[in-house]
Amino acid sequence: MLMTTTSVLEGRPVSRYIGVVTGEAIIGANVFRDMFAAVRDIVGGRSATYEKALAEARTVALSEMEKQAEALGANGVIGIDLDYEVLGQANGMLMVSCSGTAVVC
Repeated sequence: MLMTTTSVLEGRPVSRYIGVVTGEAIIGANVFRDMFAAVRDIVGGRSATYEKALAEARTVALSEMEKQAEALGANGVIGIDLDYEVLGQANGMLMVSCSGTAVVC
């Protein structure tokens, strides 16, 4: 499956536009992760635990979108947009959503 943020695939003209496909992933941030992130906020540096959680959520969301496109008969998704949000009580949930256009190239 070809997946890109661009609206065209050089050398692979789009023969059919199928429609919009999406994927979402919501991952809860646990108490220990929050506690260590708070320490990182004070002393500075990157939070590897949150980075790992975001990477996992992004992978899940893109995989869901890819499966949706495959089910529609697409062999590519173009114009992919990724969005990140925090949700829930005290912003305890991380959400990654993505959307794109399923196509046949």
